[in-house]
Amino acid sequence: MTFTDNVAPYLILLTTTSLALGYWAGTRSQPHGQFLSPKNASKSDLLDPTDTCKMVLVVRKDLGMSAGKVVAQCSHAALACYRDLAASNPALLRQWERAGQTKVALQCDDEEQLLLLQGQAKRLRLCVHSIRDAGRTQIAAGSRTVLGIIGPTRLINQVTGKLRLL
Repeated sequence: MTFTDNVAPYLILLTTTSLALGYWAGTRSQPHGQFLSPKNASKSDLLDPTDTCKMVLVVRKDLGMSAGKVVAQCSHAALACYRDLAASNPALLRQWERAGQTKVALQCDDEEQLLLLQGQAKRLRLCVHSIRDAGRTQIAAGSRTVLGIIGPTRLINQVTGKLRLL
């Protein structure tokens, strides 16, 4: 009997055990971050692998921002949402990236409506980021200009489904 004959059964056992353990660990993992945790959520609140995801950028129309200013503020919101989601829920971020990184620009009337939308999105545990202007150009410092939201489409539509496209 050679050394290889003695080791082969152990290698097969080690490989089989590793695969089984990896499979078990993979099926036990749950989405984490800003979405509801499995302890206090119904199954419908958790991210499903078949969910579509999108990012919405809600722009205040009452500020009268130029097109360039709107683009800059939306860029700030998109980057902030991306960074937040990368830290809090990388699985959702990968899902959004794989599905084409859908982004939709919407409009709201004023800051009051923007804050209402922000509150609704936070209650659904969506990734939300409100942009405040630095006040160096057209808008007063501290003004909320854009609300970025990213997450499962079915949840985002509960918040922004009635808003008009920008």
